[in-house]
Amino acid sequence: MKSPIQFDKGDAVPAPARRTISRAVLPLIASLVAAFAAAPAHAVLGGAPMTTPNGATADRAIAKAAVVPGASSASGTSASAASGASYSVRSTTLANGTVVNEYVSTDGAVFGVAWHGERIPDLPGLLGSYFPQYLQGLKAQRAERGSRGPVSVQDSGLVVRSGGHMGSFAGQAYLPEKLPAGVSGSDIQ
Repeated sequence: MKSPIQFDKGDAVPAPARRTISRAVLPLIASLVAAFAAAPAHAVLGGAPMTTPNGATADRAIAKAAVVPGASSASGTSASAASGASYSVRSTTLANGTVVNEYVSTDGAVFGVAWHGERIPDLPGLLGSYFPQYLQGLKAQRAERGSRGPVSVQDSGLVVRSGGHMGSFAGQAYLPEKLPAGVSGSDIQ
């Protein structure tokens, strides 16, 4: 005897059954979308550092001192290194193995993020309110150069670079005007 969910090639699902199935599945899909949309999973550029998502591991934040060229004390150490850290770097390994590094200023705001791993992280989550600006720059780049190749979006308020291939992606995003003194875009790794 055939089970109710198995159909032969010629069998068709009656219209009332199709409506019942879709009505039963829609609330489940809606609840899953809402659950994933509500869960904070990434840093928001310009905002607070990410809350460690389920299945991810966060390393201890490492304090860094920016190196300001020409600023040195009599002992030969840089003035900013002597006065303490000007930012910290927090590294999080997501459940899929991608590593996200957050660059956090002393006031607690994320001024840069970098990633590397098998998958590109959730860019809308990483870029936050800067994501539409990124999309606009990406659209302009794709119109000019085509839809393949590395991404390089750069304007006065946002820089995003991303590239790689299946199984190995890397990128960075930062806010140039929010970089602490002595920190450059090349420091966001």
